[in-house]
Amino acid sequence: MASAFAHALAAVAIGKTLPSRYTSTKFWLLGMLCTIIPDADVMMFKFGVPYEHVLGHRGFSHSLVFALFLGVLVTAIFYSSTKLTSKAGAAFILFFTLCTASHILLDALTNGGLGVAVFAPFDSTRYFLPWRPIQVSPIGISNFFTEWGWRVIKSEVVWVGLPALAYIITASVFKHRKNK
Repeated sequence: MASAFAHALAAVAIGKTLPSRYTSTKFWLLGMLCTIIPDADVMMFKFGVPYEHVLGHRGFSHSLVFALFLGVLVTAIFYSSTKLTSKAGAAFILFFTLCTASHILLDALTNGGLGVAVFAPFDSTRYFLPWRPIQVSPIGISNFFTEWGWRVIKSEVVWVGLPALAYIITASVFKHRKNK
């Protein structure tokens, strides 16, 4: 998996695409949470669920179906006064879905694990992208503060941080020009 830092940065980059009238502290925090929530599946290890099971790590919670489900659920709960079928509702659903789905992309770019069940529950096959430049992050906070964790951070600065920064700057420039 990519680290929580890389996943959260994806939410910031994605959110910069939307008009500022949609953004708030709640918006940003929920977006970051959506990028991180798929990794809650590591708790399944405690229940004896094996990694390769559809409910195991990088299983259903790393699928496009889950991303859409979470996007709708977060919007319905935290933006309950917004009609889901309205323009704002659709924007929130899209944002939270893309934040969650970005987790799939980043994990598929890592160099470890068994792959990502992108199409679960319809297909339990685990996939990686052909190019996997991101160093896989260790599971557990204590394991992150090691040489391995430092390699992950360096990898993510290059493969996630710099592209995200470039996208954020580009989106900001385009939004600024549009508002002139």
